[in-house]
Amino acid sequence: MAHFEDDQQGDSKVLTKTKTRTRLARPRLYKVLLHNDDFTPREFVVVVLQHVFHFTESDASRLMLYVHKNGVGVVGLYPFSVAETKVAEVGSLAQQAEVPLLCTIEPDTGDGDGGDDDSRDDDGRHGDDVN
Repeated sequence: MAHFEDDQQGDSKVLTKTKTRTRLARPRLYKVLLHNDDFTPREFVVVVLQHVFHFTESDASRLMLYVHKNGVGVVGLYPFSVAETKVAEVGSLAQQAEVPLLCTIEPDTGDGDGGDDDSRDDDGRHGDDVN
C-alpha cells in the first residue's frame, strides 16, 4: 500500500510503500506410534516397517526390538494427513494378516519426550541411530 508523507518543512511529498511479508507456519507434526502385542510375529513387524515406513531391514529390526522391550516406539514424525495414511496402511496390513498390530497417532509436543530416541531424518524417519 502506497501513501504520501510530508517532510519536515511540510512542502514536499515522499512516496513510501509498505511491504507485507507472509510467513507460512510449518504444519504441526504428529508422532506415529507402534505398539507391542503378544501375538504379532516379529518378522511381520519388520516387513511392515520396511514396506510402510521405508526402513532398512537392520533399522526395522532394531526398532521392532525396541518396541518389543518398551511397549511402544515412535516410528516417525509426519504432518497429520501423512501420519493418518501410514496408520491406516499398517491397520490394513494387520487386518489382512489377521494380527492385532496397533499403530496410532499422537501430536508431537516438540519437547523431545517421546519415550524413545529422537534421531529422525528430515522426512520423519529414524536415522541410523535407532535404539
